[in-house]
Amino acid sequence: MLKVENLTKVYPNGTVALRDVSFEVADGEFLAVIGLSGSGKSTLLRCINRLIEPTAGRIIWNDIELTALSQAEMRKVRRQMGMVFQQFNLVKRSSVLTNVLSGRLGYVPAYHSLFNYFSPADYERAFKNLERLGLREKAYVRADSLSGGQQQRVGIARALMQEPKLILADEPVASLDPVLSHSILKYLEQMNKEDKITVLCSLHFLDLVHRYATRAIGLKDGRLVFQGLPHEIDDVQFKTIFGQDAERVTIL
Repeated sequence: MLKVENLTKVYPNGTVALRDVSFEVADGEFLAVIGLSGSGKSTLLRCINRLIEPTAGRIIWNDIELTALSQAEMRKVRRQMGMVFQQFNLVKRSSVLTNVLSGRLGYVPAYHSLFNYFSPADYERAFKNLERLGLREKAYVRADSLSGGQQQRVGIARALMQEPKLILADEPVASLDPVLSHSILKYLEQMNKEDKITVLCSLHFLDLVHRYATRAIGLKDGRLVFQGLPHEIDDVQFKTIFGQDAERVTIL
């Protein structure tokens, strides 16, 4: 169980990104986080794994108050939290395999990570994850030679190397076309259903939320303005989340 209680984030320049946000996520849920750009979606996900430090509030995961942990303690907890980024965050000049193996850095001694030393078991795990994502034959090519959809699959394989219990996906399909968007979300859905990994995924398009999410929350100007089932987002709720001038867009 993930509990977010009265979470607030104010940046040093005075921008209030999150305002007193509270919600819960049950184990095994696929929670969509929806809202316009600038609504606080990315800040929320990064506060959960404390890549961004909250200003106020509490985050509790499996009865551990993450916001009370030291940085060293948080690094250990973060091993179980995979992150998938909008812009992939790959080392472009390194091979696909090296990028995937980097997901194990939280588990190896610091001096091993300096020399990219990984165990045979880590290599076996990396190849299995690449096979699962349909990228086994790309293991030794440079990451920047791949298409956008392939690079995002590398990002998912890297996250799986952590053997996560929770995946935070920050607009993972925002830079992809509709066909690839469904492809990436189907992989996340597979991890959610087959591996019982809880997924928090920020999305823009409501039809993707309807197709993949088991529950949704909506943010507007840093405030929580909706939480419930995807089909409960009617026209009134849609306007509340996205604004009166917003129009529904279908992604095929």
